[in-house]
This record gives sequence, C-alpha cells and structure tokens, in this order.
Amino acid sequence: MSLIDDLIELSQMISKELPESALEKTRLSLLDWMVCGWAGKNEPLADKLRQLAGQELGVGQSSIIGGGKGPARMAALVNGATSHALDYDDTHFAHVGHLSVGIYPAALAVAEETGSSASHLIEAFLVGAEAAIRVGMKLGSSHYNLGFHQTATAGAFGATVAAGRLYGLSPMEMRHALGLCATRASGLKCQFGTMGKPYNAGIAASNAVECAKLAAFGFTSAEDGLTGPQGFISTHTGETGVHDTFSTPPGEIFFFEENKYKLHACCHGTHAMIEALRNSKKAPGNLDRIAAVLLHTNPRWLKVCDIKAPKTGLEVKFSYAWLAGMILRGDKTDDDHVYTDDLALDPELMGFSSRFTVVGDNEISDMQARIDLTLVGGETLSLTHDLDSPQSNLLLKDRLIAKAISVIGDKGQEIWRQLEHLDAMTAHEIGKMISDG
Repeated sequence: MSLIDDLIELSQMISKELPESALEKTRLSLLDWMVCGWAGKNEPLADKLRQLAGQELGVGQSSIIGGGKGPARMAALVNGATSHALDYDDTHFAHVGHLSVGIYPAALAVAEETGSSASHLIEAFLVGAEAAIRVGMKLGSSHYNLGFHQTATAGAFGATVAAGRLYGLSPMEMRHALGLCATRASGLKCQFGTMGKPYNAGIAASNAVECAKLAAFGFTSAEDGLTGPQGFISTHTGETGVHDTFSTPPGEIFFFEENKYKLHACCHGTHAMIEALRNSKKAPGNLDRIAAVLLHTNPRWLKVCDIKAPKTGLEVKFSYAWLAGMILRGDKTDDDHVYTDDLALDPELMGFSSRFTVVGDNEISDMQARIDLTLVGGETLSLTHDLDSPQSNLLLKDRLIAKAISVIGDKGQEIWRQLEHLDAMTAHEIGKMISDG
C-alpha cells in the first residue's frame, strides 16, 4: 500500500484498537494544550486573530480561546496560533514538530461542531497525531533542513485525519481530504522568532478543517496527493531513499507514546542543554566564574536555536547562549514573562555569550546535549542530558501540573482537575473551559 492508503486505514481504526497507554498520554496532551492556549490568550497575535475572526461572517459553533465562538475553520486558526504563541507546547522529535497545537485545535473545533464527546475528540487526536508523526518521518530530516516547519506541514495531514474522523468521512472522502491537504499544507522556519511561527500552527489546523469539510461536501482531489507524481512528498523533501514509515503498523506500536513535553518556555531544541545545566551540582551561579562553555548539539538545531545576538524576547527563546547564561545565573526559564525585549539587551548575558561556543555533532541525537564548562582557574565540568530518558506518565503529570500553576495559577489547577473526568465530558464542555474566564 502507498502512504495515503496507510493513513486512510489508520483513520478508520475503531476505538477498541487504540492502546490505553497512548490514550492516557493523549489526555495529558489535551490538558497541557489547554494550559498553553490559555497562557497565550493575551499575546498580541491572539488579539489580532480574534479581531480577524470577529470580522468574518459564519456560524459561531466552535469555541475560541479567550472568548467567543466562530466557524470551525476560524476557531481552529485562532486556537492553533494562540496555543503556540508562547512556544510552550509538546514536541515529537521523530515528527520534528509540535503535535497538539496543530491537531487539537482542528479536532476540538470539529468535535464542537458535530456535538461529539470528549472521548471521541481524544481518540481523533491520537489517530491524527500518529498520522502526522508518520508523515513527518516519511518527509525525513531533509524536509526540515530545507526550511519547512513540520508542525504546519506534516501536522496538517494529521489534523486532517483527526478532523475527517470526527466528520465521519468514508475512506474515499478521507483520500480526497488528504489530497486537498497536500495542496494546502505550508509553513516555513524563516518565521521562527516572529508571530509567523505560531501562525503556522493555526494554518495547519485551519487547513485541516477546510479540507475535511470540503471532502465531506463531495469535493475531489488528486487520487494520491502525497506520494503520487508531483505529490507533496516528492516536491517537499530532498531525501532520495524511500522510508516505509508503516513497516511497524499502528496495530503494533503507536509512536505518539514517545511524545515529549516542555517544562521550559523556549524552543524544545534547547531543553537538553537546560536540563544538563540545571542538574549539575557543581556549576557556579556566577557567570564571572565561567571562563568558557562548549555545547555539542545535533546539527539540526544550529539553524533553529543558535541565534547569536537576539534582538527580542521571542528570539531569546531560540538562543543557546542567552538561555545557558540565564540558567547558570539562576534565572527562571519556565515563566514566559521573563522573556522580554529588555532581556535581549542584558549586558551580562551579552558578555557571557562571547565565551559560549556551539558546535554541531552528528554523534549527538536531537534529544541530547553534551557540555564542556570551563571554570576560571581551569577546572572543566562535563555535563550531559538526554530528553529520551524514560519518564512515567505519573511523574510527567506532576511536572505538567506544576508548569500549569506556574504559568496561569488557579486556572491551571482548574484545568488539571478535569483529568479524571475527561471521558465523561463533551467537546462543548472542553471548549467552554478555554473560552470562558
């Protein structure tokens, strides 16, 4: 079967075939996404997108983070961008992107429109996330290195599967929806550090709703918009090999279970470095005591997280040097409010950055960091961290709750109190929680 055939088969999996271990993590993702969305509702881009929603006519069926309702496609756009505004959402490293912010906004918008239950919403997300991961793996690292933002490209296909499942698309309708998505999916890494990056997530969600809805109307597309002649795969990646990303089918394994969650409000590519520095008992808290720092990171991140001289608070989130200096002197990295434009002009961090060097190392995975930290006087500390180290869902839940409280206080507690009740809720009740104050 071709990739599109595999995706269609995945989209039709029945509830009892979905592993509970993956669904458990999917519930954590839903609440973490809601926290990220609520935390970003007052960002300038969120306000501008709500203004756009207010100027478009349509039936207000789906909740918008921060207040009001809109057509499903518009709600997906606003909520996708808003929830990615702080760059504090989950990451899947095989997919090379953020799953929740592109897929949950589409799934929730359609689930509200169709009057679905929260459990059906969660199942649709899981199937869509798995589809996005496998499309991302098919595209390979070449796609990302060419400059495409896989949250918006591969993510759009996953969001389309989720939306199409909730609309009840037939296999043929799902084929057309994915074909239409192939001509709509878009998003570039040149937007990183600007409002355009979170906008990419909103585009993925919005495109998904549009494509799935058109397919439900009987709109047709190329038979195979992914791997067919001049399809999305061949035109959007420089990989010459063929990757069979369904050689291990979802019936045997769900790659979504490898999803990772942010505990620092900055690019996920910097988190292995941050954790290595945080976990060191010998690293000094005074930058003046540090003679030099050499960071070994996967070459993938050099064009993403290595802004040498950030000019804005947003760019600080993508600067290894600034973030390392913040950690070493004891600054908080889990509070988005610290990432101000003034921080980009911090003279102490500017001085420290001249003693900070980053090198790409193919022996380092994209979830690892190795640091040689040299102190004044000559002592060198060797520090490492691997984000892929096993972590139980129970420990993860506790850390995500702590993150939620740190970011949005009582609202975070209110959201996480719903964990035990999710399967009995409706999508409308989920939507009410993110739209009402």
